[in-house]
Amino acid sequence: MPRLSKYLAVFALIAATTATTAQAEPEQSPPESPARLSRDQLAAGWIQLFDGETLFGWRATSDANWRVEHGTIVVDAGEPGWLMSTVDWADYELHVEFKAPPETNSGVFLRSTSNPTDPARDCIEVNIAPRENPFPTASLVGRMRVSTTPQPLIDGYAAIHEGEIRTIGPPPQEIDAWDGRWHSFDIEAKGDKLRLKLDGRPLETQSLDVVDDASATPRRGRIGLQFREGAVAFRNVRLRPLRLEPIFNGRDLSGWNTDHAEASEFSVTPEGELHIVNGRGQIESDASYGDFVLQLECFVNGEGLNSGVFFRSIPREFTNGYESQINNVVVDGDPTKPADCGTGGIYRRVSARVVNARDRAWFAKTIVATGPAIAVWVDGLQTTAWTDDRPPHDNPRNGLRTAPGTLSLQGHDPTTDIRFRNLRIAELPPAK
Repeated sequence: MPRLSKYLAVFALIAATTATTAQAEPEQSPPESPARLSRDQLAAGWIQLFDGETLFGWRATSDANWRVEHGTIVVDAGEPGWLMSTVDWADYELHVEFKAPPETNSGVFLRSTSNPTDPARDCIEVNIAPRENPFPTASLVGRMRVSTTPQPLIDGYAAIHEGEIRTIGPPPQEIDAWDGRWHSFDIEAKGDKLRLKLDGRPLETQSLDVVDDASATPRRGRIGLQFREGAVAFRNVRLRPLRLEPIFNGRDLSGWNTDHAEASEFSVTPEGELHIVNGRGQIESDASYGDFVLQLECFVNGEGLNSGVFFRSIPREFTNGYESQINNVVVDGDPTKPADCGTGGIYRRVSARVVNARDRAWFAKTIVATGPAIAVWVDGLQTTAWTDDRPPHDNPRNGLRTAPGTLSLQGHDPTTDIRFRNLRIAELPPAK
C-alpha cells in the first residue's frame, strides 16, 4: 500500500478511536503526515513541496518521464525541461536532496519563469553538473562558479575572485558531489542575497548583485527541478517562507474591523489567540493583499464545525472573496473524501485532495496566491493546487480576481467556536 494511502487509513482509524477522548486532550497533535515534518518545523512555517508519493503541486514543462519511485522524484528520459511549482515564491529557505551520476547535467531553479531561457536573467539556477562543466555542481549558472580545487579562506568567508566562489571549510572534493550518492542543497533566497550550503557546508555569503547588472536578479518566480542530460533523483523538497509579518498582535483587534460581525463575536484569549464564536459574521483585515503568502494556525473546538479564510475579498463587503475552507468532516472515515470541500480546499471551486487536519487539534495552514494560481498546505501537506481560469471579475465568487483584496475570518453559524493564532503574511513583489 502506498505510504500516503497507509497514512490516510491510519488517520481515519485514529480519528474514529479518539473522537470520544479528544475533548479531554485538546492539545493532542494529529498523526505525523507523509510530509514527515515535525511539529517544531510546522510551527516554524515549513511546508513540504513533495509529498513522497505523487507529483501533486508540480507541472512538467516538457515530455519527460518524471515519476515517483520509492519516495523520490526521478527522471531519466524524454525532452529537456522542468518540473515546476504551480505558484511563485520570493523569499524563502529551501531544502532539496539530489542524487545523480557524475555525468548528469540538471539543476534546481529559483525565482524562475515558467520556461526560462537565460539563467543569468530570468531565473537563478543552482547547477547539478559534471566537475569539468563551466559551472559544476553548486555553482550559480551565469553568475558564480564554485571552485573544484582547494582554495584559501579569507576571514572564514567565501572569497569571490574573478567570478569564482571559493569554498568555506573543507574543499568540495572532500564532499565529492559527483559520487552518485545523495547530497543536499540548503538555500536561503532573501532579497538580492542568496546563501547556499552543500551537504550542510556554506559555499557563499555574498550578495547576488556581484553580477554586473543587479536588475538581473529575479525577485519572485517558480521553483523548478530540471531534466537536461542524464538521470537525476530528488527527495525531501521542503520550503519555509521568509519575511512574513504578523497581522494579528495577540492583544487586541487592531488592524481588523468587525463591520460585518452580525451574529459573530470576536475576542482575544489570555493566550493571545483570536477567538470566534457564534455566527453568521466575519472579521476583516483593514489592509488589502494581492499576491501573497499567508500562514496561520487554527483550532476547531468542536466536531464538524465550519469556518473559512477569505482572501482577495471586496473591501467592506460580506464574504465576497475566495474562501479557503475549514471543515474537517469526511465521508465514511476516508480523509480523501471531504464532506464539504474539506479544510484546505477552495470552497465551491475545488475540494481538498485530503483532509489533513482534525477537530480539537491545532493545525497549520499556508495559502499562496500568485496571479490566477492558488495553492494551500495543511500541516505541511499540499491539499490544493488550483488555477482560476474563469473570465476576470471584481467579485471572486463570479470570476477571476487578481486585484488586492482584504482577508476575512468567518463565523459560520451559531455553533462556531474557532481559534486562530500566529497569523502572518508576506506580499510578493511584482513579477518581471
